[in-house]
Amino acid sequence: MLILPLADGAELRALEPWNAAEFAEHIDRARENLRPWIAWATTLVDEETCRAFLKQYTDKQASDSGRLYGMWVDGTLVGGTLFRTFDTRMGSCEVGVWLEPAASGRGLITAAVRHMIEWAVCARGMSRVEWRCSPANERSVAVAQRLGMTKEGVLRSEYPLNGTRQDAAVYSVLATEWLARK
Repeated sequence: MLILPLADGAELRALEPWNAAEFAEHIDRARENLRPWIAWATTLVDEETCRAFLKQYTDKQASDSGRLYGMWVDGTLVGGTLFRTFDTRMGSCEVGVWLEPAASGRGLITAAVRHMIEWAVCARGMSRVEWRCSPANERSVAVAQRLGMTKEGVLRSEYPLNGTRQDAAVYSVLATEWLARK
């Protein structure tokens, strides 16, 4: 099983359907923090809906079109990261993240996304890794900047969330840029 260290007592590993009960408990703890930014924070409400969500990513992994990982601190699931899209033909993917407030400030998101970008670029040959977030999500914007991503622009009214259309800031790092920083 893949287990990558993120910090003292923290690790990144696969988040799979058999983790549905643990994932549901985690979402309950994180829901209010995630609701302004992530649509599934309101739709994943129990073990069944969490299992279906995790199964979607198991299917995406099997078709090489996405992946999902959890972040555990001292054995407790506190967040995750995913390739929401992963297009090997086009050489482009989008990475996303979430975290419970109690686990913030430890650099877990930045460490996890570094692993994700490194794998996408170096192991899978991706040419471009995207990061999309609400322009109002200052913490998410700060992660993109820490990772050396370039802001490409804002997609206006890109998606619905909680009954209103949301903008999405698009950041990216190209493989050539990522490799040059190593």
